[in-house]
Amino acid sequence: MDTNTAPLHLGFLTVLQEHTAYVGGYMVVNSWGRPLEFRLTSAVQPNRVQQILYGPTLPAYLCGDLIGKALIEKTGLPIRLVVTDTEAVLDLRLKLDVPVVWLPGPDRGEADLPGVAVRERRDRRPALRGHARFGHEVEGVRDLIEKAEETLDLVEPFARIREALSEARRTRAA
Repeated sequence: MDTNTAPLHLGFLTVLQEHTAYVGGYMVVNSWGRPLEFRLTSAVQPNRVQQILYGPTLPAYLCGDLIGKALIEKTGLPIRLVVTDTEAVLDLRLKLDVPVVWLPGPDRGEADLPGVAVRERRDRRPALRGHARFGHEVEGVRDLIEKAEETLDLVEPFARIREALSEARRTRAA
């Protein structure tokens, strides 16, 4: 399918850490921000041996390889871009054929981070960051992001995902 005429479906992926467990939520939206599909994971809790063996690479492994990859593979809709608010998800790009960009929260500084490619914004919105191996993609998704931003707030879907995760946990507990 020609990517210029393909529907603009964007994936929004977040992974929350609660104590030592991680839980992920993924929502595919159309260009108006309407949800087309939603998935969530059960809590993933690494054991002590995994913590020792994976060391500092554990969050990227859990967020990208285990949680992010599983959520996207189970989704039936093709996407043109994954936007995440979880830096450790960037390694998911190594497993996908579509760009993955991190939208740092307002509490995070805009200083360059090692190993992360940056697209600075001229306005007050945060910069988009991509995986260092695919830094060229950050610039390449500029038109797609700007097209989406005409009708979609790139930050807002994460609040819906977090609320849906919270509701799902509350429902399971009842």
